[in-house]
Amino acid sequence: MKKLSLLLLILIGVSACSTKESNLVVNTNIKGLKKGTVYLQKIKDTLLVNVDSVEINGNSEFVLEAYIESPQMMYLSLDKVDNSEFDDRLDFFADKGEVSIVTSLEKFEEDAKIVGSRNQEKLIEYRKIQKRFNDSNLDLIKESFEAEKDGDEDRLMEIDEKYENLLRRRYLYTVNYAINNKDLEIAPYLALSEVFDANIKYLDTIYSSLDKNVQKSFYGKELKNFLEERREQEKKEDEITQENTESEQE
Repeated sequence: MKKLSLLLLILIGVSACSTKESNLVVNTNIKGLKKGTVYLQKIKDTLLVNVDSVEINGNSEFVLEAYIESPQMMYLSLDKVDNSEFDDRLDFFADKGEVSIVTSLEKFEEDAKIVGSRNQEKLIEYRKIQKRFNDSNLDLIKESFEAEKDGDEDRLMEIDEKYENLLRRRYLYTVNYAINNKDLEIAPYLALSEVFDANIKYLDTIYSSLDKNVQKSFYGKELKNFLEERREQEKKEDEITQENTESEQE
C-alpha cells in the first residue's frame, strides 16, 4: 500500500512538472458562425497539429489557449457544419500574451483583423508589399500567355527577363526586410519560408544580423540548422563536381 501511494505521488509530480500553463490567449470572434469546431494549430515536425479547440453552438465569441516557447506562426482552422467541401484556415504570428482575432464566416481569411503581436504587424506590412510583386507576376504570366499564343519569341524573351528582374527584386526586398527587423522573429521566419533557396550568402547575412535572443528563438535555431545543412549539401556537390572534372581530365 505504501509503495502504491509513493508511486501515485511520483506520477502526480511528473505530471505537474510536465504540464505547462498556457502563455498564449487567442480571443476570437467569427461573426456569423453558429455551429462548428475551431482549432488552434501549429507546425510540429513538419505536421500541422491541434493544440486547442472549441465547439461552437450559437456563440461566435470564444477563447483558445496554448503554450509557446517563443513567437511562431499559428493557425486558426474552422471546421464548419455546412457540408462545405473545404474548410477555412488563417495564419497569424503568435507571441506570448493575448491576441485578438475578429473575422467573419463568409470571408474567413479576407476579413481577418489580427491584433496583439509586433511580429504580426510586420507580417501584415510585408505581405502588402508582396501582393504588389504577386500582382506584377500575374501580369507577366498573362503577357507570356498572349505572346506564346501569337508566337512572338522576342516578346517572350523580354518577358522572361522581366520575370527574372522581378524575382531578384522580390528576393532582395525580403532579405533587406528581414535584416531591418533583426530584433524580431519574423526575420528568420521569412528567410526560411520565402527565400530558403536564395544564395546561401544572403541567408547567412540574415542570420548573422539577428539579435542574440532572436538567434535563440524557434525560427532562429531552425535557420541555423538549415544553414548548416545547406553548407554540407553544397560541400558534397562541390566534391562531386571536382571528382567529375578530374575524371574528364584523365
